[in-house]
Amino acid sequence: MRINKFLASSGLGSRRKVEELVLNGSVKVNGKVVSSLAFSVEDKDEVEVMGKKIVPNKNLTYIMLHKPKGYITSTSDDRGRKTVIDLLPEEYKNLKPVGRLDYDSEGLLLLTDDGDLAYSLTHPSHEVGKTYVVKIEGLIKESELAVLRAGVVVEGQRLAKCRVKKLEEKDKITKLEMTIFEGKNRQIRKMLEAVGFKVIFLKRTKIGELKLSGVDRGKFRLLSSEEIAYIKSL
Repeated sequence: MRINKFLASSGLGSRRKVEELVLNGSVKVNGKVVSSLAFSVEDKDEVEVMGKKIVPNKNLTYIMLHKPKGYITSTSDDRGRKTVIDLLPEEYKNLKPVGRLDYDSEGLLLLTDDGDLAYSLTHPSHEVGKTYVVKIEGLIKESELAVLRAGVVVEGQRLAKCRVKKLEEKDKITKLEMTIFEGKNRQIRKMLEAVGFKVIFLKRTKIGELKLSGVDRGKFRLLSSEEIAYIKSL
């Protein structure tokens, strides 16, 4: 197993964080400093990070949280705002959110101590789709939907193609289902603003084919073994 994957799967943090540990010389294998991300670790090897022996975490935790509005997707906040970690009991407060879901949005959020999985689900090269139900003010034209599907230009950058389906029009409010394959900050809101619409409701309902189910707003549940196997396959 590559050293970065070994460290991330041992609960030491994201792939990016553990790669920094390797590159800055903080990691030893069998007493020797390892600074190459291509280095492979075997079961018999003894791995240390900053002098502390690392034992692979065989009991990783995977949680599905129904994030409500009014919470930030972070482990702490220097402005004193509520974070998604505040919704968890003490034994799960060591978990890290996978990706982001902005303050004014709600829906499916995964949390885990499996740093390697977090990397896989959020890295753009893996193209894991995230699906949202979105409500906007006004009635959107098919030509405007076509612009979104083709990849709208936001802040001078053309975003990747996305899937958009109109679900309902009622009382000058349009409900859409949107699937994106990037994870830029407030991406869907900015996409719709670019074609002249304001988002009034945004809820993530799926990551890949993993659906938000069996969880009330503000509550969480552990993923089933089948769900864990699925997200690891993405």
